[in-house]
Amino acid sequence: MNRTTTDRKNRNPRSSSGQRRGGHTDRRRGPTTQSSDFAPPETITPPLPPVDTFAGMDLPAGLNGKLAELGMDDPFPIQAATLPNSLAGRDVLGRGRTGSGKTLAFGLAVLSRLSGRTAAPHRPLAVVLVPTRELAQQVTGALTPYAHAARLRISTVVGGVSVGRQAGALRRGTEVVVATPGRLADLLERGDCRLDEVEISVLDEADQMTDMGFMPQVTRLLDRTLPHGQRMLFSATLDRNVDRLVRRYLHDPVVHSVDPSAGAVTTMEHHVLHIGDDDKRATATRIAAREDRVIMFLDTKRAVDKLVSHLLANGVPAGSLHGGKSQAQRNRTLEQFKDGRVTALVATNVAARGIDIADLDLVVNVDPPQDHKDYLHRGGRTAHAGATGSVVSLILPRQRRSMSRLLSTAGITANTRSVHSEGPELVRVTGARTPSGVPVTIPAPAGRRTGGVRQGRRRRPGNRGNTQRRAA
Repeated sequence: MNRTTTDRKNRNPRSSSGQRRGGHTDRRRGPTTQSSDFAPPETITPPLPPVDTFAGMDLPAGLNGKLAELGMDDPFPIQAATLPNSLAGRDVLGRGRTGSGKTLAFGLAVLSRLSGRTAAPHRPLAVVLVPTRELAQQVTGALTPYAHAARLRISTVVGGVSVGRQAGALRRGTEVVVATPGRLADLLERGDCRLDEVEISVLDEADQMTDMGFMPQVTRLLDRTLPHGQRMLFSATLDRNVDRLVRRYLHDPVVHSVDPSAGAVTTMEHHVLHIGDDDKRATATRIAAREDRVIMFLDTKRAVDKLVSHLLANGVPAGSLHGGKSQAQRNRTLEQFKDGRVTALVATNVAARGIDIADLDLVVNVDPPQDHKDYLHRGGRTAHAGATGSVVSLILPRQRRSMSRLLSTAGITANTRSVHSEGPELVRVTGARTPSGVPVTIPAPAGRRTGGVRQGRRRRPGNRGNTQRRAA
């Protein structure tokens, strides 16, 4: 059942002209489309049919036992369609919204194919690249029980935490590394990691990595892995930037889409609320004071911090999440939001992916997103696993035209109305209410460690990254 890279020796990385698979020649496709839509590659070899149960798949006994123990009998559609092919060593291109099961779709394949293997020091056998620290931790957390069942080691490599601890894990040997590109590149430069024995490479949320400027790092990392290795690319949306990665690194991939990218959140309720310039803060404050939790998105770190300070002063338990926070601070805020100590999470787009919050029914764009992909991913924080949810956008008069174009591009029809911070319509749509006005503080647990860094410790000045890319 276990396969190694020798199973893929018959894959020809060169075209008939002698150009490597990583070059620009692509005999399978015509010229690149000039539109922003993603054109899926043609699949030469027919894919294996879907399998309706995990028991019917060729999984190791340990993984089957863990799935049964956790009550996981029937795979999600993206898992049923892709796992038979990824277990056979095929490259995979999968698209599905948040909550569609992408993590286990690639994770079970990685762990199954590596079952019984042992990585040498500094040389992992599989790498999962993700755009943010939060998503890396979420992926690691989801896969860890299955990795233990398969007797495999899995490590997280992200910025904002001790590089020494991560180097130590690689030195001891780890079969699977879940990493953000910046920190993994740092460890390669330090000589703490080598990718020349990586047989399986996964890109999760690849479109966001290209948007954040990670493309050069991602390609350099993939170029260091085994040229005949298996590659899997999963994302909630696909566009022309991802198309470059697909054409360069995926060979005869199995393509599966659970949802079209433009329809990733069309099952939710969408509301566009027209407000006045002088009423925006009051409107946001009353929404944040609702009884249930809410995630509120703003454009900049400074705007996030200002709103959180305002909310706390007015009696709303609020927390901030953005790239300027240490990983310990980000983890602590997420824990407080999940357990209800914080009810309003105010964030930049760093929280638009990799944040999995159960029973969250409202996302608010205090500042409208820059493009339709940001809108889709922000909205994807709610309505998980068939639950209901709403996405509300607060729009000033000068933003109406651009917001209309954005929704049209996303293929979304929103309920549009003018509201006032003290009006009944805002209450009906969002559950807004008047805050107590009594200032609140959110205490940090003393002496608690999160992500390898003691909370409250001062960082040395040289440790902070200069860009959002490094901070992620």
